[in-house]
Amino acid sequence: MNALIINCSPVKTGATAEIVNIIDKEISSRYNTKCICIDDYSFEFCKGCRACHSTAKCVMDDDILKIMDEFDNADVIVSVSPSYWADIPGQYKSFIDRCTPWCDTHEPHASIKEGKKGYSVALRTGPGMHECDRIIQSIEHFYGHLHIECAGHLGLTSIEYKENVEPRKQEIIDFCKTI
Repeated sequence: MNALIINCSPVKTGATAEIVNIIDKEISSRYNTKCICIDDYSFEFCKGCRACHSTAKCVMDDDILKIMDEFDNADVIVSVSPSYWADIPGQYKSFIDRCTPWCDTHEPHASIKEGKKGYSVALRTGPGMHECDRIIQSIEHFYGHLHIECAGHLGLTSIEYKENVEPRKQEIIDFCKTI
């Protein structure tokens, strides 16, 4: 079975990346894992042309297809997202917008293989869970439109820097046992 772990942050070496690395290490004995960073891909913003509503294809040709191939090949998808102004980073939101051809909001629509499970990990710098809950809701809403079963989530507060992850490592490891 294949697991895709996504760093939804444009920062490749920060706290989000550290959490991705922990998850990768913890589940790699049970899954063939692949870690990607949203910032490693080049794609444009959705233009809102709605051509995909009648063709099930985007008019733009860029790295969205590469990411969606990774989604299609995965049995498990873990999205790890920091809070950018109380929600997912703009780069990940732009990716989600570009996935409209695969979403069940119109017919015809493209699709990825059924039977996938999705997990969400949200982190934020402040002490309250409200922002983490909002991030998780955004990711799970996206998963729902792709028919990815929302199988679990974890919210982590008071994490701003990479070194703030270490005191929370056991919490992350325990979460990984559910994946």
